Amino acid sequence: MKGKLIIDVIALIPELIAPIIEDGVVSRAHNNELFELRFWNPRDYSTDNHHTVDARPYGGGPGMVMMYEPLKKTFDAIESFRGSRGLRLYMSPQGDLLKQQRVRELSEEQHLIILCGRYEGVDQRIIDTEIDGEISVGDYVLSGGELAAAILIDAIVRILPDAISNEESHLHDSFSIGDQLDHPHYTRPREINGLKVPEVLFSGDHAKIAQWRDAEAKARTEARRVRLRQEEL
Repeated sequence: MKGKLIIDVIALIPELIAPIIEDGVVSRAHNNELFELRFWNPRDYSTDNHHTVDARPYGGGPGMVMMYEPLKKTFDAIESFRGSRGLRLYMSPQGDLLKQQRVRELSEEQHLIILCGRYEGVDQRIIDTEIDGEISVGDYVLSGGELAAAILIDAIVRILPDAISNEESHLHDSFSIGDQLDHPHYTRPREINGLKVPEVLFSGDHAKIAQWRDAEAKARTEARRVRLRQEEL
């Protein structure tokens, strides 16, 4: 039986990630010990008095690059502490776009180590020797990998067993069935400002409701595909 998920995060600004365990689904899962979250700062493994973790890139160019040695020592410290190498991920705009299937796969792991870059990124030798996979949360650039890591952690934790009281909830999320989007949702009141809830939802006929929801989800998904195709032209 799979034990508690362990997530170790290597980050220069862990304060950007820590709030995810203060409220909501992730907080409850953390309080119920469904997963463990620990932060590791590469500055603690720097060898100089200034705790330097970055340097100018060879070959010139703007910005700074996170250095190999502090990151390598951080990975080694985690492995020594855990007794496990873990699956090592780097949050990067060059990575594979995060999709729900990948989230499901990661939720089955026992130990994840997430590296958050800063500045112009990390020394390529760390990626070549320590990283098992690079993950992107979209085709845009953030100031660092911390917020991307928070997105990844939230996506993983919410589908852990017992993380959500009604586990069927996430089974009907967008992308839970291939790339299909979720159907529309309605709640009280039944009518407001001339806007009415579809009558089928009051029919009590669960088969008809399921059929309507499936049709709406497929229509949404197709509309999205058309929009994406138009954007690619």
